[in-house]
Amino acid sequence: MPKPLRAKTARAKMARAKMASGELLALLKWGAIGWADWRSRHPQAEPDLSAADLRELDLSQVDLGKTDLSRACLVQTNLMGANLREANLSHANLYEANLTAADLSGADLREAHLIGVNLSFTELQGANLRGADLREGNLRGANLSLANLIGTDFRQANLKEADCSDANLMKADLTHARLNGAIFTGANLSCANFCCAELVAAYFPKASLYRTLFRDAQLVRAFLVGAVLVEADLERSNLSWANLSRANLTSAHCPGANLHGANISRADLRKTNLQGANLRNTNLTKANLSGANLQNADLFFADLSNADLRGAIMPNGSLHP
Repeated sequence: MPKPLRAKTARAKMARAKMASGELLALLKWGAIGWADWRSRHPQAEPDLSAADLRELDLSQVDLGKTDLSRACLVQTNLMGANLREANLSHANLYEANLTAADLSGADLREAHLIGVNLSFTELQGANLRGADLREGNLRGANLSLANLIGTDFRQANLKEADCSDANLMKADLTHARLNGAIFTGANLSCANFCCAELVAAYFPKASLYRTLFRDAQLVRAFLVGAVLVEADLERSNLSWANLSRANLTSAHCPGANLHGANISRADLRKTNLQGANLRNTNLTKANLSGANLQNADLFFADLSNADLRGAIMPNGSLHP
């Protein structure tokens, strides 16, 4: 075939595959079968539905992979089980949308409005949710591993048993969020806010928690082995029976914290403020407490075998030699 004709044919195919956004919108609203047929005939197409009004539609199980839905209105839309892989949903309004079990792997959700959205058991691996608003959202069991969650608003959200492994949650706001059983293996949580959050049995091995706020948080039985909590704020937090073995808590702020029965063996607690902390039955064997402040702390039955207490302020206010 001559080159000009081949190029003309390719352009014609591309034009048909693109289709006007108005036609695409009409096709989508007409029904899932017609949309699926069009997608099957144009597998390489990246539909443009930017700024489209799709509120309250039933788009469950629909293939919207690589679709441009930026600034789209998806208020109370049913997207249960939908394919939204690598879709562009930046600045979209998904207020109270149902995305249960949807696939949003690699999707762009920057600055998206997701208040009260249902994302339970949703696939969000590698998704970009930077600056998104997920207040009061349901993300129970969601896969957020490798996701960009910098500055994301999760206040009062349900993230129970969510997987946030290797995700970046730097400066994310998780105040009053429910995160019981959530997984944060290797995650970056530096300067994140977990004040008053529920983190019972949450899993934080080797997570970066530099200057993270945990004030009044519930971390009962949390797993923080090897976690970096340098300069973290754990004031009045409940860490009873938590595992902080080998964790780095250098210069952490922990006055009034409840560490009853916790395992803090071999942890780095240099210059840590533990004033008035509950350290009853705590395992502090081989912990480095040099320069720590233990004034008024309760060390009843605590195990301090081979712990380094040089220069520490003891419960009675005396300075350890």
